[in-house]
Amino acid sequence: MAIRVIVAGATGWTGGAVTKAVLAADDLVLAGAVARSAAGRDIGETLGGAPCGISVVASVEEAVNTGADVLVDYTAPQAVKANALATISAGVAVVIGTSGLSAEDYREIDKAARERNVGVFAAGNYSITATLMTKFALMAARYVADVEVIDYASAGKPDTPSGTARELAERLSGLRQPATSIPVGELGGIRETRGGAVGAVQVHSLRLPGYVLSCEAQFGAPGERLLIRHDAGSDAAPYVAGTLLAVRRVRERAGLRRGLDLLID
Repeated sequence: MAIRVIVAGATGWTGGAVTKAVLAADDLVLAGAVARSAAGRDIGETLGGAPCGISVVASVEEAVNTGADVLVDYTAPQAVKANALATISAGVAVVIGTSGLSAEDYREIDKAARERNVGVFAAGNYSITATLMTKFALMAARYVADVEVIDYASAGKPDTPSGTARELAERLSGLRQPATSIPVGELGGIRETRGGAVGAVQVHSLRLPGYVLSCEAQFGAPGERLLIRHDAGSDAAPYVAGTLLAVRRVRERAGLRRGLDLLID
């Protein structure tokens, strides 16, 4: 039976690409589309194609009441948590593609999902190559003690750090060895120049014109350095396949799972 999918942020950069892919997939059915700016319009026409009979609605609450199996969220940092909790409350599984959620936000979402016996999947990045960056960095952290994360994005990105960098730092924190650098709390001067701590890892975010999205883990050992980096291109295509993989598998287990490597291994 085809999986009925709602896309929130259906006219956005990644959400639009995911919506088109859902419409084209044999095993998926587009059950709804959410985008305030296009409410009332046919989503197929809005995305530059033929009419598909699905009218865009303005809110997630309105969309999930029509019936669906999975909601994909590519909206905004200030909206994603409320969207996820409303979707879980309706008994619908969630695939979270929007960044900006904290570890505490994820704990709250996981708790709600377990109580409702609903599956939730989240990844800082749904690109296969970005997932490999994380996988290789986690391998390196078992052997090299000192690591910091740098993320790069356009001047208009509304959250910091990026979801990719936050997830990478959180996962590195779970297995890294103690750092040999001087603890930030013991430094003189302007401590903020050492970045912000995500768990046990310092993260530095650059927001400048000319960047799309990049993330790197820098490892240092006496006499040598290791740099593991991912650079995104200018279109959303790399994120679509990973998102659809999560859509197809999010209902396998209740509660929250994070990291695309859980699905590709």
